[in-house]
Amino acid sequence: MESLQQIVDALVAAGRVPGAVALVADGADVTVATAGAATVGGAPMARDSIFRIASITKPIVAAATMALIDRDRIGLDDPVKEWLPELAEPVVLRDPNGPLDDVVPAVRPITVRHLLSLTSGHGLPADFSNPVVERLQTDLHQGPPQPAMFPPPDEWMARLAATPLLHQPGEGWTYNTGSDVLGVLVSRVEDAQLGDVLDDTVLGPLEMVDTGFAVPASARDRMTSSYRRDPATGEFTLIDPPDGQWASDPTFQSGAGGLVSTVDDWCRFGRMLLANGQYRGHRVLSSEAVSLMMTSQVEAEPDNPFLDGHGWGFGGSVDLAATEPWNVPGRYGWVGGTGTAAYVFPSSERLVVWMSQVELSGPDDSAAMGFILTWAARLA
Repeated sequence: MESLQQIVDALVAAGRVPGAVALVADGADVTVATAGAATVGGAPMARDSIFRIASITKPIVAAATMALIDRDRIGLDDPVKEWLPELAEPVVLRDPNGPLDDVVPAVRPITVRHLLSLTSGHGLPADFSNPVVERLQTDLHQGPPQPAMFPPPDEWMARLAATPLLHQPGEGWTYNTGSDVLGVLVSRVEDAQLGDVLDDTVLGPLEMVDTGFAVPASARDRMTSSYRRDPATGEFTLIDPPDGQWASDPTFQSGAGGLVSTVDDWCRFGRMLLANGQYRGHRVLSSEAVSLMMTSQVEAEPDNPFLDGHGWGFGGSVDLAATEPWNVPGRYGWVGGTGTAAYVFPSSERLVVWMSQVELSGPDDSAAMGFILTWAARLA
């Protein structure tokens, strides 16, 4: 069977990505493979290269929220209107595909649980022709991470409040936006920037020193470039250079996809989950919090490409059945639209992290995620 290094080399040689870093941890044993370049024509990729991790930000922000619940700063079933008054009286589309002004009142308040499980009614539906999607993409910047495009949190929340929910709170699942709302929520609960809350609850305790919403000048030489690949020609178009949108602190720190990180930093986070909330003898999360995160709160939706074959926990997907060779019941994690993925396998105490710098063409872009599919099958 091919080695990890051979798999990563092959993906680069095939022109799927300019470069990549892959990590597999099996108990105390850690294997890392690097290949290609951090920037086309530039320096080689390294183990400590820094990537825009997009949606594998979500589990980290969910963990920070659970830490605040552990500290009794907020309750799982608390209505969020105390901290997010913009959402005190949400309205819901009468018909999910109908006019944006044909709405009814929400029948129940939005809670912390709804945001963690992406069941609040905010977010992207399976059908991108839905009339709400354009507003989510243009006004709320729900798409590939672009931190420079976001307005300040208060303005963003005002725009969100003017956007109707796609379903009643707790009665459906819609992607992404709930995690951005969650980031604003924990920031207001602690009266601090989201990044500072993450440092206090997760990043600091786990020594995730290269994870944050911006790359300091001292680490800029380790930052990768971000690309989009033309599937017809295979050519890469530069989306963001190392000194681009992540070179300074953003006005809006996105809980849905704004972090940068490294494979070793995310590995520390994954190890904490596998250890039921402990890291190097210190408790970061309660075991109950970890269990809730990695337990499906929403059943798989066969017609939704985001959840095909999976359920959704807090901050990530959960495999419910071995519908594909790479599915392992209980596997928790997610993919990032910028070309990243990270999963933990509680049944085998293993984890995999893949970081590359090419945007995915969709939520099921298995070609760009060949590493995850191959190695998940090996670990099954």
